Amino acid sequence: EVQLVESGGGLVQPGGSLRLSCVASGFPFSAYVMKWVRQVPGKGLEWVSHIGSGGMSTRYTNSVKGRFTISRDNAKNTLYLQMNSLKPEDTAVYYCAPAGTSYKGQGTQVTVSS
Repeated sequence: EVQLVESGGGLVQPGGSLRLSCVASGFPFSAYVMKWVRQVPGKGLEWVSHIGSGGMSTRYTNSVKGRFTISRDNAKNTLYLQMNSLKPEDTAVYYCAPAGTSYKGQGTQVTVSS
């Protein structure tokens, strides 16, 4: 059974930082491109970033470039998203997922507000 457990969200002031984690199980984590997506209530899923299976190739949506960093630890089956200089428009539920699949976890809420 595929399981994806996100954590690390919370309430942070504009300009603050958070580090999201996603622990994966039930599939060969190290063989998959992994991605972070986010969703605001009432809107569709927005792709945020993805990382190659070996961790060397990364891509970001324009709105987070230079502020977010995706990484992974294949030995720990864990995906990360370091989020710096957070803005109110980053407020969303963040999910991790293996690329090319419909799997995703329960998500972690990120709220950026003063």
